[in-house]
Amino acid sequence: MPSSRTWGLLLLVGLCCLVPASLADSSQETDASKHSDQHASHKIAPNLADFAFSLYRQMAHQSNTTNIFFSPVSIATAFAVLSLGSKGDTHTQILEGLGFNLTERAEADIHEGFQDLLHTLNQADNQLQLTTGNGLFISESVKLLDKFLEDVKKLYHSEAFSINFQNPEEAKKRINDYVEKGTQGKIVDLVKDLDPDTVFALVNYIFFKGKWEKPFEVEQTTEEDFHVDASTTVKVPMMSRLGMFYLHRCEMLSSWVLLMDYVGNATAFFILPDEGKLEHVESKLTKEALTRFLEKRYRRSASLHLPKLSISGTYELGAVMYNRGISRVFSNNADLSRISEGPPLKLSKAVHKAVLTLDEKGTEAAGATFLEAIPMSIPPTVEFNRPFITIIYDKNTKGPLFVGKVVNPTQK
Repeated sequence: MPSSRTWGLLLLVGLCCLVPASLADSSQETDASKHSDQHASHKIAPNLADFAFSLYRQMAHQSNTTNIFFSPVSIATAFAVLSLGSKGDTHTQILEGLGFNLTERAEADIHEGFQDLLHTLNQADNQLQLTTGNGLFISESVKLLDKFLEDVKKLYHSEAFSINFQNPEEAKKRINDYVEKGTQGKIVDLVKDLDPDTVFALVNYIFFKGKWEKPFEVEQTTEEDFHVDASTTVKVPMMSRLGMFYLHRCEMLSSWVLLMDYVGNATAFFILPDEGKLEHVESKLTKEALTRFLEKRYRRSASLHLPKLSISGTYELGAVMYNRGISRVFSNNADLSRISEGPPLKLSKAVHKAVLTLDEKGTEAAGATFLEAIPMSIPPTVEFNRPFITIIYDKNTKGPLFVGKVVNPTQK
């Protein structure tokens, strides 16, 4: 007879930072031939993109007055790791809730796709720094099954740590120190309290540093109005530059769409809806639209104004994932018997935190001044001075790393 007591499982999922920073000082050569299937991640990219926009619409529906910022890649990765330890309906709900049709795609292909995704994202790059990490914190009183440990280490590059959850303060410090180190000090004191019944914690983070290919000049940043809504205006430092941009008018979305490249393989999308059209854009935004923007980009002159900001999003994912059909894993009927022997486990909490910083250089130290020729005709002025959507896209893995909405740049 299994114990009637269900032990808690803590999932700290998708702890992520997107910050401007100087380039890495060193780089390592990577050998693509070492990886057996270099394009496995492309097979799951459409699923992850659909998951990203579906999750965004869900979060936007819950609140249209707050900033949104999250990493769909990190959330999906953490739950995919969890699926390795699940069985039955619990298992099916997790993978289908992430957007995978198990009658069309073999589960092995899904995990190989994530393995390739993490391999690609973690390749050393002397142009931008992008790292992800998974940490397993296991109670000293519980022995995880060898197969689960082997799979999460092999497929998801996870580290495993033994921890004493019976000493909540010590356990909390170890987990917080791990997150703080992995995000280079950008996310601190994430865990506020720990249930002593917790036996297993999964921590997933993603950390991004990059600099703009075409930076703004600090001297051109001035305080300007940002219109949160019809009755609320706040003052923000607004970056500005007259130059050539990948900027076009999208009538289907009733928006201006701006693409700004980081040095390296990442691109930032900024989508500025017309007045009153934000919900229209949110309903129409898809991976197909993103692909069109990437394929049909062209340069035009403009006077661009973009707010300098630092925002974050923290989410209890229980209700969010429950609405996506991932419910059993949070209940006493959860089947996580592929994780460990002994008392049954359930997922007691899933926490996601993300941080976004935008500034002039996209880097802590950049001394070059950028100059370019622009046409003699009068360029349009495009001011991101009202709520807009932002997406950070990775060209190598062909998917969004981060998705967000800036409603109020002064709201931390």
